[in-house]
Amino acid sequence: MSKILIRGAKVLGGAPQDVLIDGGTIAEVGEDLSAEGAQVVEAGGKVLLPGLVDLHTHLREPGREDSETVLTGTRAAASGGYTAVFAMANTFPVADTAGVVEQVWRLGQEHGYCDVQPIGAVTVGLEGKKLAELGAMHESAAGVTVFSDDGKCVDDAVIMRRALEYVKAFGGVVAQHAQEPRLTEGAQMNEGVVSAELGLGGWPAVAEESIIARDVLLADHVGSRVHICHLSTAGSVEIVRWAKSRGIQVTAEVTPHHLLLTDELVRTYNPVYKVNPPLRTEHDVLALREALADGTIDIVATDHAPHPHEDKDCEWAAAAMGMVGLETALSVVQETMVDTGLLDWAGVADRMSFKPARIGQATGHGRPVSAGEPANLILVDTEYRGRVDPAGFASRSRNTPYEGRELPGRVTHTWLRGKATLVDGKLT
Repeated sequence: MSKILIRGAKVLGGAPQDVLIDGGTIAEVGEDLSAEGAQVVEAGGKVLLPGLVDLHTHLREPGREDSETVLTGTRAAASGGYTAVFAMANTFPVADTAGVVEQVWRLGQEHGYCDVQPIGAVTVGLEGKKLAELGAMHESAAGVTVFSDDGKCVDDAVIMRRALEYVKAFGGVVAQHAQEPRLTEGAQMNEGVVSAELGLGGWPAVAEESIIARDVLLADHVGSRVHICHLSTAGSVEIVRWAKSRGIQVTAEVTPHHLLLTDELVRTYNPVYKVNPPLRTEHDVLALREALADGTIDIVATDHAPHPHEDKDCEWAAAAMGMVGLETALSVVQETMVDTGLLDWAGVADRMSFKPARIGQATGHGRPVSAGEPANLILVDTEYRGRVDPAGFASRSRNTPYEGRELPGRVTHTWLRGKATLVDGKLT
């Protein structure tokens, strides 16, 4: 592997420095570096960040390869600046055994665009009735540490308690999709003024908040770790803030779309805006931004949810829920958090690389940009502005809510352990 010299990059948004990569490792960081025979990349003031880590990705393989595959999903990840993604368990068959999680892990190893860490199901078949093979999945080659029935809520308190007790033995974490099913039967969008005016079934905030409240209390009782997926309401923020003040082991994520979009967009009846949890109010959006800034919400996770064209090109009630997000996440975070002054680029690295790697125990990722560390790095042209064109996506699906919208920032280079996966905005 040849040496790579990145010249004049703003490391974590700071003063320009040079970074020398040698053999998959960062060899040196400093000013006026030189290396004989090194490939030189002129950063020109671009921001250099550690490779992003997504704790919430749907790769759909096995079973729904018409939506996405491990190959296309990891290519999308590299395009968006990700060097590691955690693949959710709601595949067909469900990733509830050592065999399935190992299959997903090995596909990631073979394709090489980013590291793929499978998430194991909490319950068999995501049915919420019987614990899956948590220990076997952890002991497998995939080394699963995060477990989730995402797409469904572990609504049985006894099952949730048992899962928390089980994963505590090996330092794992249960990632909860907080949605009380009885409160969301027939729900189509956020419950509020807009749902009342449109006559669509409402999805109340309390359906999310009641599960989060229960689960932080369970985590406290057991002394285990719980992670809240795609937190979306101002009330949920307050519950997590309270739990953290009590020393409860809870972490939480917010998606890019919940940082930017509101339920007012549902007035278009365009199913591209149909998502679980639903788009909320402007009040919620602003609360989520503040919570991400102050650390109440730990990380940004994409909830990249690809769907084929026919699952979105239909009437609202029949449409699937979900949005693709890997290729636009960093741009949305720049618009909502950096350009608004709520976070600097070091803060972005913390919320999109350091902390998600720590929560998911992604060894080698979310590391400092310093000598001796793995060369999982990205370059971001923060001055770029352009309209989102899904026709150019690496993902197999095109269900983005940002089509035609102008967003700032563009990842130009991605390196996975010193190997370029994206160069000048093009996949290698």
